[in-house]
Amino acid sequence: MATYKKRGYKPKNKAEEVEQVEENSTTAEVFNTLDEGASKTEEWVAANQKYILGGVGLIALIILGYLGFQKFIQEPKEQEAANEMFQAQQYFDLAINGNSTVRDSIYNLALNGGEGKYGFLEIIDNYGGTKAANLANYYVGFSYLNMNKYQEAIDYLDNFKSDDEMLGPLALGGIGDAFAQLNQQDEALGYYEKAASSKTNNFTTPKFLLKAAITAISLGKSEVAVQYLERIKNEFPKSVEANQADVHLGKARGMQK
Repeated sequence: MATYKKRGYKPKNKAEEVEQVEENSTTAEVFNTLDEGASKTEEWVAANQKYILGGVGLIALIILGYLGFQKFIQEPKEQEAANEMFQAQQYFDLAINGNSTVRDSIYNLALNGGEGKYGFLEIIDNYGGTKAANLANYYVGFSYLNMNKYQEAIDYLDNFKSDDEMLGPLALGGIGDAFAQLNQQDEALGYYEKAASSKTNNFTTPKFLLKAAITAISLGKSEVAVQYLERIKNEFPKSVEANQADVHLGKARGMQK
């Protein structure tokens, strides 16, 4: 076991003298190794200085370019797209709440534009990569869904990407509704399940759990239906869907007998 020796300590015998020489030799070797490593690093840096500076300069240029793009190109484009889409949104809201006899005509204005303003389809074509263009996919999808153009609705809603608490699940549920109208019930069930599980809240979750349960009953999947209906009753007892759950629950349980 090594023992601490004060500076100036003199060996008492030959063995200690050998030990002290070895310790001094080891210490010197360690420092020499460190010095050699530092020297090699300095030599490498000196030899590759222009490449290092070039790399740093390139990274700085990329960062500055990105910030410039965001500030002077992307932000103005985002604002312009949002301004252009305002009128289309007004048409969409009017179609949702308006007279059913002229609804499709108003949806067409929302899609294709009017009063000198772009429609949602033109927003997508002319402002790709903006938040407005992404949101336009949502509006186009539901416009087509309400116009009974189900495949088109699926295509555009599938292009809409969002982590929003409401819009994300609603888009997935809209795809489920389109598949249901196309009598593709298995696909509809899958999207209702995705819509119910993508976000948990008191509006979209029970809404799509109920649709999933009803679809599961139509497919003869009573166990799946019971699971979703019981979840509505247990987790969302104050929801509108909870008031309807018992009727469908009785039917699903009846199928299991």
